[in-house]
Amino acid sequence: MRRAIITLFLLFFSIESCETKYILSGNKIEINNTIENDNKIVDFINPYKNNVDKQMDSVLAYSPVDYDKKNGVLNTAIGNMMADVTLKFSNPVYRARTNKNIDFILLNHGGIRSMISKGNITFRTAYKIMPFENSVVVCELKGRDVYELINYLTLNRKAHPISGINIVLDKNYNLLDAKINGKKIDENKIYSVATSDYLLNGGDKMTFFSKSKKNTTLDYKIRNVLIDYFKEVDTVNFKIDNRFIIKN
Repeated sequence: MRRAIITLFLLFFSIESCETKYILSGNKIEINNTIENDNKIVDFINPYKNNVDKQMDSVLAYSPVDYDKKNGVLNTAIGNMMADVTLKFSNPVYRARTNKNIDFILLNHGGIRSMISKGNITFRTAYKIMPFENSVVVCELKGRDVYELINYLTLNRKAHPISGINIVLDKNYNLLDAKINGKKIDENKIYSVATSDYLLNGGDKMTFFSKSKKNTTLDYKIRNVLIDYFKEVDTVNFKIDNRFIIKN
């Protein structure tokens, strides 16, 4: 018994003696324009920077007007463009892998990070609109879960980009009609819904995507979708339409 007490005492003592307290301290070093450039580093980086700038400023297309995501209530011209081109360019990839077509698209209003200004559209424009590395993913939702998606859009009241689906509300935001590719929604049918991996994982509280039983990642970044679209057209032309409207 005495030996056990001595052992416990020595163990306690060793733990106490090994305990070390650290006090952290430091100095704030402000980085501003008073710090002189290191010319060797600048000379080394400049060729790479100039090459990147040249590529980023390469002209892809032309915009005759400004397109801003703030211009619109439930759908905007720039949001409609993003949804439409995502459907157009992603569908062939999805069809080649699954022998099925994408039924409709849902992206998020907050994912549009910049406007398209009147004038030349460049690689830099695409990076400003979509600076994130979000990729297109296609999930499978039953019609009843699509109604949950519509309910989210109705309550959220933001111009989340959609394509392939039409939603009509009354002035009190009650659902009047909803169709996918011009057809009434079948609650038991499985629909292929393309979105971003960010939203699939619950971004913007779009938790209804968790109901999907099968997801297909296309390895196609939304930014690259935009770049492919800009490369294809000479002058962009998109508008607000009746894909999501309120009837008075």
